[in-house]
Amino acid sequence: MLRNTSVKTALCGAVAISALVMPAAGSASAASPAPPASPASSAETADSAKAASVRADSFDAKCRSHSRNYVLKKYFRGPKAFTLRCGTSTWGWKHIKARHGWNSTMDRKIDAAIWSGDPNGRGGYSTYANQCPRVEKFRTIIGTPAGTNDLLTAYKVDQRAAAGAVRC
Repeated sequence: MLRNTSVKTALCGAVAISALVMPAAGSASAASPAPPASPASSAETADSAKAASVRADSFDAKCRSHSRNYVLKKYFRGPKAFTLRCGTSTWGWKHIKARHGWNSTMDRKIDAAIWSGDPNGRGGYSTYANQCPRVEKFRTIIGTPAGTNDLLTAYKVDQRAAAGAVRC
């Protein structure tokens, strides 16, 4: 009986040790380890999430300490520059922020509309969905009391292109 007990103890010990050494297939330790998150990529994600609010905050601070004619940013269409000024509640950055919202997406859409959009007949440029008939997606209007090449407003739209547009 003593011999039987020692064999059982030895077998139980061996099973316990093998369970510790070789994890089960469904266990977390059996899975291949995930690569550690890069500190730079985590920081970049956090930075990009904060970028819109930081830019809005910095624009807000600049507009508080400067006049309505202060140039916050320039957008280009070829060699021609269009300026975004602090403005007022009816035109410029203050207007866009209050009426349409300001973030990095709005900034990119303005840049894309001015750089590669089509003239919209309102003194600005628009971008359109790639479909037929064309549907205007985003519009900028240029011309303010401060200057003819200044951004008056920019906003998202969902309207069919003008009646004189190319038919499908």
